[in-house]
Amino acid sequence: MAGHSKWKNIQNRKGAQDAKRGKVFQKMSKEIFVAAKAGGPDAESNASLRLAIEKAKGVNVPNDVIKRAVDKATGAGADENYEEVIYEGYGPGGVAVLVYCLTENRNRTAPNMRVAFSKNGGNLGESGSVGYMFDRKGRLFIERTDSTDEDAVMMAALEAGADDIESTADGFEIITQPTDFLTVKETLEAEGIEFISADIEMIPSMYTVLSEDAEEQFEKMLEVLENDEDVQDIYHNAEDQD
Repeated sequence: MAGHSKWKNIQNRKGAQDAKRGKVFQKMSKEIFVAAKAGGPDAESNASLRLAIEKAKGVNVPNDVIKRAVDKATGAGADENYEEVIYEGYGPGGVAVLVYCLTENRNRTAPNMRVAFSKNGGNLGESGSVGYMFDRKGRLFIERTDSTDEDAVMMAALEAGADDIESTADGFEIITQPTDFLTVKETLEAEGIEFISADIEMIPSMYTVLSEDAEEQFEKMLEVLENDEDVQDIYHNAEDQD
């Protein structure tokens, strides 16, 4: 999920991940499998695999699960094929939604996406119908503490190659180009900076404010999508109203 400030969504997502740990492990394993199969099993030379492994570790996926996914991609499971399919459409209240799936069976995934949208006040659109509203960027969040040195954090991020930094009462949101994401992340980690969330995301360029009824219906739609085994990531432009 991606909202405006996103701080509330980060906490909500972590809670949902804890409640559905098995499904999270399955999705992370699939992402690792695809990255390893496409670029090889060496995380040092395969940036996509390195990012997938870091994401998996960020949600406490065990090392043996990660290793099995890499081994499967280059061994017994090498004949399996997943393709990335992006579904675009509108949810209730006109909110724009992008759904990234990894699937080996489009004939299963496409109807599931259509039903998830149509039965929850939305409609599935054509390719490109809402994608133009989003930009692919690296996005990192640092939580503010009593000992945080704001100037030091902002200077370190800029020197590492960040495009933009927003300071709020909750912490810092750092934006990078996708190609600079890992460099910025690893440079800041070497400085002892920890992140509560770090990923390459689709960030909306405009936001939609939902009514209370539309927001409730949209939450139901998101729940259906998040529970689908083929769905990896969901991005939307609903304005946070916390």
